[in-house]
This record gives sequence, C-alpha cells and structure tokens, in this order.
Amino acid sequence: MTVLERIHERYVAGRRARVLADHLARLTPPNARVLDVGCGDGLIGRLVERSRPDVRIRGIDFLVRPVLHVPVDAFDGRRIPFDDGSFDLVTMIDVLHHAELPEALLGEAARVARSGVIIKDVVLAGWMALSTLRFMDRVGNERHGVTVPETYWNAEQWRHAFARAGLRVDVSKDHLALYPPPLSWLFERSFHFLIRLLHRKASNGEPG
Repeated sequence: MTVLERIHERYVAGRRARVLADHLARLTPPNARVLDVGCGDGLIGRLVERSRPDVRIRGIDFLVRPVLHVPVDAFDGRRIPFDDGSFDLVTMIDVLHHAELPEALLGEAARVARSGVIIKDVVLAGWMALSTLRFMDRVGNERHGVTVPETYWNAEQWRHAFARAGLRVDVSKDHLALYPPPLSWLFERSFHFLIRLLHRKASNGEPG
C-alpha cells in the first residue's frame, strides 16, 4: 500500500462509508429488500442495516472480496443474475463509471428494481475534472484490483442514460460531505452526486 493509499484508508474510506450509509438510509423506503450492485466489501450496506433494521441488503460484485459485511454473490459485471422486480431497490455506489457497458448495467438495475434505483457517482464538470477523477479512482481502487476505464459522463450524458433506462429523477443531492477539509477543497467540488430514480411509468399512476 502506497503512502497515498494509506492516507485514503485512514482519513477518507471510513468517513465516506459512514456518510454514504447515512444518505442511503434516509432515501431507502420502509421494509425494503435492497440489491447493492458493485458492493465491494459490503460495509456501506451493513451500516445502512444498523441504522435501518427494517432493511435487508444483498450485494453482487465482479470481484468478491475475502472479508464481507453483507451476503455477496459474484456476477459478470454485465447482467444482474436475478429476475425482473426481484428487489424493492437497487443501489449503485461509484459503479457505473467502472462498468464495461454502463448503460446496459443501468438498464439491468432498472429491470430488477420494483420501485427504483439509487446511484452515487461522479460527473465530469469543472476545472481539471478529468485529471482529478482519474487520480481519485486510482488511489481508491487500484489496490483492490478494480478496473478504472475512465468512463466519466457529463451531466447531459447522465440525463440521457436515465431516460433511456426508463427512469426519472425523484431526489438529487450534490453536496455529500464525503471528504474532511482540506481534502474536500480539492476532491469534493462539483464532482459527486447521489440521486434516487424511479420508473417513469410510476409517475403516470401505474405500478412501479
């Protein structure tokens, strides 16, 4: 582990997990059965379950780690191995910009979710955005063997992807407080967002 990776592990990783778990717990409906796609070690899901004992979380990941905090199944990174509507909610935390076929995977998430999908990801916007996102990804992911294809979308690309998956924005947050100062000044900026998406047909009074 490099010096930068040690700093990330000590000052960023734990805080990030706690902050994201708090956001997710607030946005998850009662008694939900949740699938966390690309869950890593499942720590965020376990923290959600601690604050929301009515919620049950199961994970899938391309790389199943040796130490896990929730039940995790392996998958190929493309097709989610569950039937349509198998879960109340699907979460994808910093997953789509690592996916080989991100639009296809988003469509898969919409397929298996009865009510909707929660996504935390990044948007390509602002000064030195690409170089900063590349740096963040490598420090946080390379030691775990996670690929970094650098598929960073701008806001318009995200909107089009949501529409093509048949999803509409329900709740959107872009000030997540993932990093402590002074790291927040460099790495928070306008990159990060958390969004809850619902099926478009649900807005027309049809079942979600």
